[in-house]
This record gives sequence, C-alpha cells and structure tokens, in this order.
Amino acid sequence: MRGAADCPAPARGRPRSEAAELAIVEGVVKLLEEGVPLAELSIERIARTAGVGKATIYRRWSGKEELFVDVVASIEGPDPELPGTSMRDDLVRLLEHMRRRGLNLRTSALLHNVFAQMKTLPKLWDAYHEVVVEPRRRAMHGVLRRAVAEGELPEGTDIELAGDLFSGPMLLRTVMRPDAPLADDLAARVVDTVLAGLLNAPGTEGVRPEKPQVPPLG
Repeated sequence: MRGAADCPAPARGRPRSEAAELAIVEGVVKLLEEGVPLAELSIERIARTAGVGKATIYRRWSGKEELFVDVVASIEGPDPELPGTSMRDDLVRLLEHMRRRGLNLRTSALLHNVFAQMKTLPKLWDAYHEVVVEPRRRAMHGVLRRAVAEGELPEGTDIELAGDLFSGPMLLRTVMRPDAPLADDLAARVVDTVLAGLLNAPGTEGVRPEKPQVPPLG
C-alpha cells in the first residue's frame, strides 16, 4: 500500500499479508463507525481491533496519517481508468468520478464525518492531498497535455488554468454547495461548456475535438 517504501522493511523471507492489511483497514473503519474520533485512534487500539500486533501496522505504514489516508481512499473507491479514446472522453470520466464522489459524501455519513474530522487535523489533511488529491490533479493535467500534443487543444493552452476550469464547477457543487444538483449529465455538460470556451478563444480557429460516446463508469 502507499507509503510502504518509507516504512521499516519486513523481516527477510516474510511475505506481506494482504489479509492483515485488510483487517487493519477494516479495524479502523469499525472504530470510526463506532464513533471513535480520528484524533483518539491509537496504533495500539487499531492493532487490538484488527487482531494484529503494532509491528504489523508499522511494517506497512509509517504512522497514523498514512494509514488513515489509505482508509479514506478505500472508502472512496479507486480512481477511474481513463478510456483514452479522446480528450473529451477522459475529461468526462474524471469529472464523473468527482460527481459520484460528491454523491457519496452526501449519502455516506461515515465518509462525511471522516472528511469533517480530517480538516481539523493538518498533518492528515496534507497527507491526503499529497497522496490522493495531487495524483488526480496530475492525471487531469496529463490529459490536457496530451490533448495539446495531439492537436485537440491549441498550442499555448494554460494547462494549470484549464484544469481549474474543468474541475472547479464540479468541486463547487460537491464541496462548497452540498445542496446543489448533481445531475447524471453534469460531467459532460461541464466538459463541453469549458471546451467551447477554450476552443473559441482568439487564435484557436480550426481546433475542434470529436465527441464520441463515453463508456460508462463501472
């Protein structure tokens, strides 16, 4: 799991146990479901709940922050695989993942509670951004850079700004406005609206992406 390269190496010849990792993650989730605050979760208590020794946890995670990030990531679910058929397809897939994550935040009391607590724990919040948020941001930028290289976006496109323009509306609706509608076609509408602006900016005449059907998630 993430962060294992920075943890003490396991004893020679002793294989990592996926079952132990799963038990540890499920142990943390069990304690959170019982109402134990993140700040009060000790490695000793987690180990006791998971039925493992503390050393088993430290062989996989350097501390609570790394462990909690993996727990939150497991609750959120994996990031989407991109179809790679076009810039538009990939962007819609990325924004659809954000939309579904927003729906999960609204419907999952556990996930909502964990995120609320994370914001009060700076080290954990920073670790979450480094391990989870930044890779998603880099994935968005990678799609946009490929689009420039393949002529789907004009040369000189500001990748940082374009990424914010695509993700901003979805973040606003899923984070800042928890009562805002998250319609099934929202991801496609956001992508098409932003693309229309980028492709109709001065000097971008003749650059137009195709609009193939995006394969559904899951």
